[in-house]
Amino acid sequence: MPQYLISTYIPENFDPSLVTEATVEAIHALNKEMIAAGVRKFACGLSPKAVTMRSQPNGEVVVTDGPYLEAKEFVGGLSILETENLDEVLAWLRKGAKALQGVVEVREIFFVPAPAEN
Repeated sequence: MPQYLISTYIPENFDPSLVTEATVEAIHALNKEMIAAGVRKFACGLSPKAVTMRSQPNGEVVVTDGPYLEAKEFVGGLSILETENLDEVLAWLRKGAKALQGVVEVREIFFVPAPAEN
């Protein structure tokens, strides 16, 4: 079955102290429902702090503070769902649209098997 990466975006001025208990309960309820249905494989929130590593043409690696891309939003959480198809993922996400209160991006995860050893 295909797996999908769900990325939740939140604005750079996001204040976690303003998240209501009702919102947290709605997110937990949706997660419990997805676990019971066997579609949720992984979920987590992410810190807004990031470190970026970029390899240089001379072989050195430069490490900098902050996300790689400058944006007004950042990835605040991610989940991996395993469903029959994209329509099923979207149905699950519609259930949580109010609780998530932001932009959600869905991408299918492509697996490339390692070559068999001779």
